[in-house]
Amino acid sequence: MGSLGSRLQVSPRGPQGTVEGSCGASRHGCECRKRKRSSGCQCDSEPEEEDSLLNTPRRKKLKSTSKYIYQTLFLNGENSDIRICALGQDWNLHKVYLCQSGYFSSMFSGSWKESTMTVIELEIPDQNIDTEALQVAFGSLYRDDVLIKPSRVVSILAAACMLQLDSLIQQCGETMKETISAKTVCHYHSSARLYGLDSVTKKCQEWLLNNLMTQQNVDLMKELSVTLMEQLVQSSDLFVMQVEMDVYTALKKWVFLQLSPSWSGPIKQLLTDADTWLCKRRADLGEEEAFLSTEEGAPFVPVFRRVRLQYIINDLTSARILERDNILPPDWLSATYKQQWFAMLRTEHDSDLGPQEANKEEFELNSMRCGRKLTKDGDYCWRWTGFSFGFDLLVTYTNRFIVFKRNTLSQPCGGAVSLQPRRHIAYRLRLASFDTSGKLVCSRSTGYQLLMLEKDQEYVVMNLDSRLLTFPLYICCNFLYTSPPSASQSSSPEPESGARGVS
Repeated sequence: MGSLGSRLQVSPRGPQGTVEGSCGASRHGCECRKRKRSSGCQCDSEPEEEDSLLNTPRRKKLKSTSKYIYQTLFLNGENSDIRICALGQDWNLHKVYLCQSGYFSSMFSGSWKESTMTVIELEIPDQNIDTEALQVAFGSLYRDDVLIKPSRVVSILAAACMLQLDSLIQQCGETMKETISAKTVCHYHSSARLYGLDSVTKKCQEWLLNNLMTQQNVDLMKELSVTLMEQLVQSSDLFVMQVEMDVYTALKKWVFLQLSPSWSGPIKQLLTDADTWLCKRRADLGEEEAFLSTEEGAPFVPVFRRVRLQYIINDLTSARILERDNILPPDWLSATYKQQWFAMLRTEHDSDLGPQEANKEEFELNSMRCGRKLTKDGDYCWRWTGFSFGFDLLVTYTNRFIVFKRNTLSQPCGGAVSLQPRRHIAYRLRLASFDTSGKLVCSRSTGYQLLMLEKDQEYVVMNLDSRLLTFPLYICCNFLYTSPPSASQSSSPEPESGARGVS
């Protein structure tokens, strides 16, 4: 087993053959038959055809009322009955249109002095609002549609919120959700929180959970705040590639970029420079004090608290890296070693066969997070590294099936394997593919499941529809191999072989 990757990988075969279908469409023609006229026939069809032509409407594109209103009343300011002054610019507008704004509707309908004024000076307390944003916001009152550039959407949103323009706020939100990318996600997230767009905030968080680990980006990592990074790292929905150690490694690079924002270079060089920086820090300060115990490291404590260390120290190489880096306080590691030692003893001597009762809260907080990227269609078989309490789980992708197998005898394993007749596991498997901007193209999830497997038993976890598959395909799994320490193992009934969903 490698320290960070996966093993038992079967060389992927080439893409499955595809069958191209053809679709033919019959062409329908019309045959015109000429009627023969008799020499003595009086033709009565001409007046009827003329009447038909006179009563058939003809389309002629006229200049739309909306465009006329926008040009004449807003841009030209004709028949204006009020002037709005803000940020050194004037707008000749109309009260009847301004009353579409909640801000101006309240101003004009109450007993405020502005209700009788013809010139109003607006105070603009929000620095995100500029004259261009106000131009768009005021103009939206005079037209049916507004084109919003993603580069200007936050400023327009700020103006729309100040003027209480609900439809424009909604349009800004839709524009933001459609244009989330590595360059915009942090700015959108903070702006959405500031202006109360919960749906945009949620969409940004989903994008980050999907892309933080799968498509690491230097500029994005520089922008991520401590608060936002903590929210991401604590989530069981974080797409982890490959194992929990990679979350720790990503945080190490993130800390380095936070403290060295001027750093520039390729993403492949980032870890090497972060390790060099840590090595120099240890040489300067000595080995005794952990980085998070220093004044410089204290702000990052909440984030590293969310790393699931129990799935890092279960691998020898990873545990040695933790000790070498000296980022984490020693008491953090001591507590984790103790926790895992007792979990192992319960498995070996107390007949802990794994989770047998639904405990979704425990699963969300403490499940193992791991993932795999399949670059193209083919056959794959792998296991994730680390001590797994005798549960050697093989994962296979073949013929668009994902299969779990509890290995005891059929495949060699580098560690101890439990020979208990039955073992239980809680899991959730998700797969997804993304476009170049990180937007979700397709996704599937098993939901939270409990599974019991006998020795060398296989279980089909997911059957994929080939029409929905897009490669590269990202597979992310959460596992819980052991029961919570407080769970009573003797009183738990054994489920039937197979998986059951938990709502």
